[in-house]
Amino acid sequence: MKSLFDTVSYNCSKLVTKTYSTSFSLATKMLYKSIRHDIYNIYGFVRFADEIVDSFHDYNKEELFDRFSEDLELALKDKISLNPILNSFQYTFHKYQIDKALVDAFMQSMRLDLHKTTYLTEDEYKAYIYGSADVVGLMCLKVFVNGNDEKYNELKESAMALGSAFQKVNFLRDLKADFEGLDRTYFPNTDLKNLNELSKQEIINDIENDFEAGLSGIKKLPIEAKFGVFMAYRYYKQLLKKLKRTPALKIKDSRIRVSNPKKIELLMRSYVKYQLNLL
Repeated sequence: MKSLFDTVSYNCSKLVTKTYSTSFSLATKMLYKSIRHDIYNIYGFVRFADEIVDSFHDYNKEELFDRFSEDLELALKDKISLNPILNSFQYTFHKYQIDKALVDAFMQSMRLDLHKTTYLTEDEYKAYIYGSADVVGLMCLKVFVNGNDEKYNELKESAMALGSAFQKVNFLRDLKADFEGLDRTYFPNTDLKNLNELSKQEIINDIENDFEAGLSGIKKLPIEAKFGVFMAYRYYKQLLKKLKRTPALKIKDSRIRVSNPKKIELLMRSYVKYQLNLL
């Protein structure tokens, strides 16, 4: 039965989310059950594409990515795939009528990671952020508003800002892995070999502006999504707070984390704020 295969596919996407990101998984659990699986489906897809370009160093990444891209196109066209991650993604893609341009922009940014290592201009940087993060936020927004185009357009800018904030925090946190392991530098006009407090603060100011714009949209989300997205926002804000307190040179030599006990504390505090309507 196709329904049984679909169930297996959804469970694979859930497993990918739980295995690769405990933080995102925790936030997703705070969403209403009616939309939770669709967010797992989106995450599974973007996670697999990202893994190809970031992790499979002993294999021909370009060949793997080409194959994944071809399988994606077939999955979206045929509404089925024997790759369970793509099978579950195509279901959510069609269910909410996600714009194909968002998927294409995401895949384009991931493809850049195969070869491009430096972003010298602000335009290049913004284009990469849009494709790697903003569009993922927009895909999720389609689910959060249950495909309502009016609500989607109202919250679009805020969703993109939140996606940008999350991605930029990731960039700042992963400076060591990106620079030393992958020879990548995303922040333009920044000398990562000699990252100083001024450069770090400029990056943080930019992220905080994105967070402010993102929070305004969270407040307007449907109840099914609001607390889960707020939880993700709180986690990344805490991560940024730790990065802000960490000396610039130390950021380049370590990976800042939020401990599991702190995540639980954030969950509890976030729930109180949510219940008291103090977002």
